[in-house]
Amino acid sequence: MDIYDRLTKDHDRQRELLRKISETEGDSENRRRLFAALKEEADSHAAAEEQTFYAALIEKPDGQEKARHSIAEHKDANDLLEELDELDMGSGGWLQKLKKLRHELEHHVKEEEEEVFPLAKTLIDESRAQDLAKKFEARKRLEKST
Repeated sequence: MDIYDRLTKDHDRQRELLRKISETEGDSENRRRLFAALKEEADSHAAAEEQTFYAALIEKPDGQEKARHSIAEHKDANDLLEELDELDMGSGGWLQKLKKLRHELEHHVKEEEEEVFPLAKTLIDESRAQDLAKKFEARKRLEKST
């Protein structure tokens, strides 16, 4: 498995969690559990992705713009996750903020998969892409344990 397959696996998990959260109602145990899983998943994914994949991409002059843009989008998503954490899960405001987060995360992963990955494949050789997948996995485990 290379880094692109590994990151896409996480993207699929995030899309699934967002879909499931959107199907919940009120301040329920299920909503709390799913949101906690999404938050942990998104936080550990973004940190590991920045420290492995984007660190490799930013080394390449032609990859710097896309890498910086994606890292900025991680910050925006993290800010929304923090705002959601502070709001009453049973409120309409929480649901509106979740819709905004879902839109932003789905836009971000689509952009990565359709624009960033094809560019990265021209800049990062397949051997390094395989190695980055292993480094990403190890870093993500470390992020989840902290």
